[in-house]
Amino acid sequence: MQEKDVKRIKEVAAKVKENVERVIVGKGEVVELAIIALLCEGHLLLEDVPGLGKTVLAKSLAKSLGCSFRRVQCTPDLLPSDITGTYVFNQKTSDFEYRPGPVMSQVVLADEINRATPRTQSALLEAMQERQVTTEGETRPLPRPFLVMATQNPIELEGTFPLPEAQLDRFLMKIQIGYPLEEDDRLILSRFRTDDPLDTLESVVSADDLIKMQGECREVHVARDVEDYIIRLVHATREHSAVELGASPRAMLALYNASQALAAVRGRAFVTPDDIKHLMTPVLVHRIIPKSESRLRGQKADQTLKEIRDSVFVPVEDESVAGEA
Repeated sequence: MQEKDVKRIKEVAAKVKENVERVIVGKGEVVELAIIALLCEGHLLLEDVPGLGKTVLAKSLAKSLGCSFRRVQCTPDLLPSDITGTYVFNQKTSDFEYRPGPVMSQVVLADEINRATPRTQSALLEAMQERQVTTEGETRPLPRPFLVMATQNPIELEGTFPLPEAQLDRFLMKIQIGYPLEEDDRLILSRFRTDDPLDTLESVVSADDLIKMQGECREVHVARDVEDYIIRLVHATREHSAVELGASPRAMLALYNASQALAAVRGRAFVTPDDIKHLMTPVLVHRIIPKSESRLRGQKADQTLKEIRDSVFVPVEDESVAGEA
């Protein structure tokens, strides 16, 4: 990968991050993870309480990229066709014509996804993995770039349908926004006092440029020692005494690709072990299932991942960048 390409990706990512942070206050790491998901052509699951800016984050990203945006409010009566689209009879032509659903947009927000029924949740599976939808036997490609950001409230569980493992595994990362700091709250009051900065947000990069950068991120060099480190971490999740179901090969590939994007965003043409450690929790936390006795003891998946990260041998950085392309 050429140095000029890395420099350009870093500059564009910084512009997008700065633009989004005109609206999202004090959550630089969350914004960076969202940009990484975009560069990996992955999807985001935002799990947090209402009112912390999950919807605003999705809208800000879409505006910063000049992408089309649609929001789906998930409810128990939502049908799969409400997401994928349906055929409607046109009396003028005496024929049925396809009316696209919200999933045909470039950035799709599935709000409170765990309130939709499993049948409706599964309608997103093909779209998220295959980048296409099939309606009445006809398959249509989705636009690029394509990002699904789904939210769920971890507190209010009445009337919800937990996401199945197959659905969770389609999300590149699961992240939490968290409450802002006191000084950030003061800035939020000041910034939103007279108007909403989201209304004046403009795009800073085109969708075509983003697609090009997505391909370039795959060229970021990953040394053999770093590959081995990823493999050891993934295998450790499968062998840990507190884990019932460890990370899958898809999870391993997700960690690999996300680390490439993180390295490019930070201006490097190679991946370091610190990139892997930084992304391990958001990429794997929703992909492992702790044993029931571990959950009873109050041990959460992120705690188990920390134990694994601390116990697995880390390659020396000089070795990890050897053979840099």
